[in-house]
Amino acid sequence: SSDLRRETMSRIHEALKKAEQERATSENIPQIAPDPDPAVLDARVYAEAPGHSAVASAAPAVPMTGDALLSRTRQTNWRPDAKTMLFFTGEEHVYGMEEFRTLRSRLYQAREKHPLSKVLVTSPLPKEGKSFVTANLGQALVQQQGKRVLLVDADLRNPHLHLTLGAEAGPGLSEYLRSENDEFSVIQRGPMENLFLIPAGTNNENPAELVASGRMNTLLNRLQPLFDWIIVDSPPAAAVSDAALLANYCDGVLMVVRSNSTPFDIAQRARQEFGDNLIGVVLNGISTLPEYSQYYYNAYAKPNGHGQGVKRSS
Repeated sequence: SSDLRRETMSRIHEALKKAEQERATSENIPQIAPDPDPAVLDARVYAEAPGHSAVASAAPAVPMTGDALLSRTRQTNWRPDAKTMLFFTGEEHVYGMEEFRTLRSRLYQAREKHPLSKVLVTSPLPKEGKSFVTANLGQALVQQQGKRVLLVDADLRNPHLHLTLGAEAGPGLSEYLRSENDEFSVIQRGPMENLFLIPAGTNNENPAELVASGRMNTLLNRLQPLFDWIIVDSPPAAAVSDAALLANYCDGVLMVVRSNSTPFDIAQRARQEFGDNLIGVVLNGISTLPEYSQYYYNAYAKPNGHGQGVKRSS
């Protein structure tokens, strides 16, 4: 009968499989293990100490500790611009700080509604302050105890974030995207605890093709478990297609527009590029503060209401 034939073939298959296993054991032929879960393997790689290879197993993934991350990234000597890098000054009430603390709060409120850890910062046109916003937002985020932030300069056409922070230009993102460096060798850290940077790098040829490659998405996904926030500085949205591509790899988009400068129609066109992925608009370069903000800075930013003034940044 057909049932008898199936049972017979099953027994023959089992016997052949057993004989092959015994032969492999006797000849010391290594057994091929099934492919591990990539997510588990990635997390285990990050948890490994330098110089050790990852071993795939069914053990749960272990998040990388702060000490392990520090040991695998480069300490560099940043020279931030004190006029625009607000939180490096050591002062508590520099003009503009409260606005970035408010922006930080808005991001946490948005995070309560949907997953949000990879944020793209862009602008409709150049010179509207997106790198300024990226850098100071990162500084504001790490003011909270234990929060770890990575800034990524993905503007391969006109990189500026490393200049703003006074950091080294490379190796950076372009070297990683060209498979010349791994992710840890392009991450640098400066004097502010828990603030990390991937600069744009050097020799940024064919930037659109580099950004569109699968390695950009891979990089962000591999690093996401290691940081509370990843803030990506992108090229202007109305000028080139890079920002729209990068937005696909992020959880949300912040668009920076400059007061009395950005044309309304261009801002509206850039906004349409991102649809529901746009989580907010930052108005930069306001020449005068609202009355309540002026009261705050006059009352609290100067000792006893008089004396040392505050710095203004745009």
